[in-house]
Amino acid sequence: MELPLVVGVDGSGSSLLAVDWAVDEAARHGLPLRLVHASLWERYERARPSLSTDRPAGEVMAQNIIASCTERARLRDPEVKVSGDVLAADAVSTLLRAGSEAFALVTGVHGRGEVAGLLLGSVSLTVAARAMCPVIVVRGEERNLRGSLGRVVVGVGDATGGTGAVRFAAREAEARGCALTAVRAWRSPAHEPGPPPAGSAPGDPRLAADAAGAPEEQVSANLDDALREVVREHPEVDVERHAVEGPAHRVLLEASADADLIVVGALRRHGHFGLQLGSVAHALLHHSSCPVAVVPHRV
Repeated sequence: MELPLVVGVDGSGSSLLAVDWAVDEAARHGLPLRLVHASLWERYERARPSLSTDRPAGEVMAQNIIASCTERARLRDPEVKVSGDVLAADAVSTLLRAGSEAFALVTGVHGRGEVAGLLLGSVSLTVAARAMCPVIVVRGEERNLRGSLGRVVVGVGDATGGTGAVRFAAREAEARGCALTAVRAWRSPAHEPGPPPAGSAPGDPRLAADAAGAPEEQVSANLDDALREVVREHPEVDVERHAVEGPAHRVLLEASADADLIVVGALRRHGHFGLQLGSVAHALLHHSSCPVAVVPHRV
């Protein structure tokens, strides 16, 4: 049985964009779509007397939100199997629990009632930093949200980051019938702090020689190694490799401008219960021009 694509909905404009994006994503992968809405109305509202025909306002609102979002999804693509649930828990707990049996979790940038202009809501950030399945935060420009640019980007880190993000990105590119752009950022030794060669002084030509010997070639070789198995598993996907000098967050933010989706990994350390999200993923979730997929890697 296929695991569903799970979307957190709360009736906000951001969550409606997430629903639309998720319907298209479910259709691409042939997945069922499950919409979930977290509501704690029972905790805060007393049940009305049994003779009353009125339902508590919180219950009515929760049911209306899930019903309208479910109808929206079905109208967008009648071929996608859609279900909806109202769950009695807070939003973070609801999504993390649903993610334990999901292909991926999808959220909007921020939810109903959060501060206007907020770059990223607390629920989306916390879920992206704690979930054990891929989390996709739907954000960015309209041209990127349409999924018509024909480009999935994946940030390739060092060997400790695992291959989960690369595999996820390759599946996305294959499902979309588009190119996969693998990006590895690197820094020239001239830009990195460190002791100068023994006996050197400012202006020493050996410093220039060290800068000229930047590790771009080695970075490119590492990039090839990280992609070798994925290329073999997805022969139909056109894979482009880019070793780009500069800070990783800046390099990937620039790459997001012309992408339908950008994918990065995030370490999940065993026994660590706090937020686990690297600085690069954090920057993308707040500033990317396209939807961001955070793929966890357990260590």
